[in-house]
Amino acid sequence: MKIGIYPGSFDPITLGHLDIIMRASKLVDELVIGVLRNISKKTVFTVEERVEFVEKVIKEYKLESNVKVKAFNGLLVDFAKECNASFIVRGLRAVTDFDYELQLAQTNHKLYEDIDTVFFTTRLEYSYLSSSTVREIASFGGDIKQFVPECIVQPVYDKYKAIRSV
Repeated sequence: MKIGIYPGSFDPITLGHLDIIMRASKLVDELVIGVLRNISKKTVFTVEERVEFVEKVIKEYKLESNVKVKAFNGLLVDFAKECNASFIVRGLRAVTDFDYELQLAQTNHKLYEDIDTVFFTTRLEYSYLSSSTVREIASFGGDIKQFVPECIVQPVYDKYKAIRSV
């Protein structure tokens, strides 16, 4: 069985992430979306909310037959071993992403020689898109419908409404 892992913060999941998920899921028997619980990274959405968002999107796009969602913390290579994954999926938006991602891929391979990294170049229409861009737009009440899957638009707005009311 060929298992791949697509790790990330997904704070929140974007259409760019979804595009990578859809393309990568065609290459594997199982794709595990690893939602990172990173204590050193400040996220707007809790890990539970982020897992729920990804699960909603997977269901909405009928990908649940071979795409699973799991939260994890610690080293990605340990998570890869736990999932019996043979490779890590990463998306590249620009040359600047490549430098960083290449370093990570080489480090992961050094830590666990049975793991490789497969890079997907982002489609042109998503090359500018990031979760941080979505968060900034949403925080000011801007229109995020063209950046995130429809099924999470309202929950993202609801979160920012709750944050503003505190």
